[in-house]
Amino acid sequence: MGAALPVAAGTTADERRVLGRARPGARFPAPPPASELPPDYAAVLAELKHRIERERIRTILAANAAMVLLYWDIGQTILARQGREGWGAKVIDRLSADLRVAFPDLRGLSPRNLKYMRAFAAAWPDRQIVQEALAQITWYHNLALLEKLDSPETRLWYARQAVQHGWSRNILAMQIENQTHRRIGKAVTNFPHTLPPPDSDLAAQTFKDPYLFDFLGTADLRREAEVERALVDHVQSFLLELGTGFAFVGRQVHLEVGDDDFFLDLLFYHLRLRRFVVVELKAGPFEPGYLGKLNLYLSAVDDLLRHPDDGPTIGLLLVRKKNRIVIEYALRGIQKPIGVANWQTRLTRALPSDLRPCLPTIEEIEAELGSPDATHHGESPKP
Repeated sequence: MGAALPVAAGTTADERRVLGRARPGARFPAPPPASELPPDYAAVLAELKHRIERERIRTILAANAAMVLLYWDIGQTILARQGREGWGAKVIDRLSADLRVAFPDLRGLSPRNLKYMRAFAAAWPDRQIVQEALAQITWYHNLALLEKLDSPETRLWYARQAVQHGWSRNILAMQIENQTHRRIGKAVTNFPHTLPPPDSDLAAQTFKDPYLFDFLGTADLRREAEVERALVDHVQSFLLELGTGFAFVGRQVHLEVGDDDFFLDLLFYHLRLRRFVVVELKAGPFEPGYLGKLNLYLSAVDDLLRHPDDGPTIGLLLVRKKNRIVIEYALRGIQKPIGVANWQTRLTRALPSDLRPCLPTIEEIEAELGSPDATHHGESPKP
């Protein structure tokens, strides 16, 4: 189910197509149809997508290698101090606490993981071997090798095979359990030094490795983006399944205002209320600034997409946590109909009473966003 929006074509070759109307400095841009594009456009697009994908993989694998080598260095430091000064569990616990104070956004510095680093360094005293082979797989792959194998030669064989074939950690574990190294033969020492294909399990798992994104300092952003994408999927399905008049218009709808780009999470048109509904989702707690951005979106939709017969656009903001008093203060003075919901527990509304019968009830939203399915889609596993 969807609602078609009028697409206005430019009056000159240099003007861009837009959804609805445009005004100087503000528009909802719309891409031109394929029929208006040059004949070689598809080939150029495929080439650029391929290059971007390869560069993304190169960047992420380089970060992965740097993290694994750092973990090896930390492990070597602990080993050396342990040998000279008798560092034990108490020192590691204190080291973990002090490092986490210094780097609060890194979740790979737990006492348990520091002990894994020590074991990793003890298993591989030669840094060159770590750099050449083991830094090409994820930390979780390396932990699987440590836990499931005793022989350094066998571990190295499986590490190289994982890189060559793009094995995920689960596939690596299965190959170890099946003793693949005994069935294939001697270790491969001259495997191609190339990146795994973009769709390989190893490449995909490297992108999702929580430790890696902690190391990059973007763990919260990455996790928040994944949670928000899952919430968008869930809420989109939920609203459409209600059957109360929601027509899906688009997700991540592009809005240009001045020199800035914005993207509306979800845009609906309500057939019974005869008005647009903008839904924004945030994986973190409520921040007053969210209302300012949502107010901007509502103003833009009213100005550029709303028909003269339509009612004012409605906004719904879903957040992970909220303080009712903070929201009440933040909503004061905002004249547009906006509701703020906690997507796990309660709902706070600032919507006109005459709109509520046509929208989901408090109980419906509470039940849906607090359900086990919603929690499953919305929570990322912790390392």
